[in-house]
Amino acid sequence: MATSQLSDLIYRPSLHRRTIFRQCHPTSVFLTPPKNTKTKTLKSEKKSKWIIYQSLVDKQSPTTVDMKKLVEFLYEDLPHLFDDQGIDRTAYDDYVKFRDPITKHDSIDGYLFNISMLKQLFRPDFLLHWAKQTGPYEITTRWTMVMKFILLPWKPELIFTGTSVMGVNPKTNKFNSHVDYWDSIQNNDYFSLEGLVDVIKQLRIYKTPDLETPTYQILRRTAVYEVREYDPFIVVETEGDNLAGNRGFNDVAGYIFGKNSTTEKIPMTTPVFTQTFDAEKSKVSIQIVLPSDKSLSSLPAPNKEDISLRETEGGIAAAIKFSGKPTDDVVREKEKQLRSSLIRDGLKPQSGCMLARYNDPGRTWNFIMRNEVIIWLEDFKLD
Repeated sequence: MATSQLSDLIYRPSLHRRTIFRQCHPTSVFLTPPKNTKTKTLKSEKKSKWIIYQSLVDKQSPTTVDMKKLVEFLYEDLPHLFDDQGIDRTAYDDYVKFRDPITKHDSIDGYLFNISMLKQLFRPDFLLHWAKQTGPYEITTRWTMVMKFILLPWKPELIFTGTSVMGVNPKTNKFNSHVDYWDSIQNNDYFSLEGLVDVIKQLRIYKTPDLETPTYQILRRTAVYEVREYDPFIVVETEGDNLAGNRGFNDVAGYIFGKNSTTEKIPMTTPVFTQTFDAEKSKVSIQIVLPSDKSLSSLPAPNKEDISLRETEGGIAAAIKFSGKPTDDVVREKEKQLRSSLIRDGLKPQSGCMLARYNDPGRTWNFIMRNEVIIWLEDFKLD
């Protein structure tokens, strides 16, 4: 009988992979959307909404801007930033000022060119969290953008979160400025060397196996950590020895390999979690996440008394990513760094932490390993 190993868990393919973000497909022509009926219909509907808004504005005083209507418009328009429909250019002045830490444009054509270039090179996925009025003629939005740089063989994932401050021209009732501020840097003025370094750092290689992982949404990314919102997930677990240890792994791996009440073999997932529940790390649990299409009622019972199934509630957590062999000393240092950063930023970390190991140490070079220390948060608000 073969002995279960960490490599067996991580490198067996899963038929139930869930992705965190949906890719946006590029347009067939660099700056021109596909000429199909659906696209024309979408653009016609979008144009009609803007015409309706403008007709309402025209009935008011020339200096009156319905900022509430503009906020509602952004909730409808910005989710199309990188899809084939695209944003409505008629909502912007011809000479709109766009700035982020490493890019600048002073016209709507330049702004749209930048969007098209990002679509071609990075396949970005954009998530709008909220939009609200923050000044007489100003609206601020908060967003997450995840991109894959497809020109590099390892297709690194670049993550940006932040806010955009959008100015409104009261004479035209259109947007005349758009300035981005990234959460990951201090100097957001153009041109920011800190911003360029932030981009370059994200081009490094992390090897993530092509297996299902717990689903989460990235809410904020700083220079040190990510804040994520996890969906609930189920784990099979048993007692471990320490955060970086492997004791108990063969037992939980045996459960998914068929050593359960119905001898059912369950698809593999990643990462392997080890978790402590108090500051003293007196109790350690080693866990394997079970596929998302499973429920506690549908899963077979474990054969051993010291193995159990548990559903986590999900919630908000902070994660710090690192490569190399996750020894106990390294993990403790990363937890200390993460916890102190969270407290410095005014967040409330819970006691205990989790180590997430994505790779088999015997088959993966140390410098491309993906490891994470994760701490659950209390009372997090995405301001």
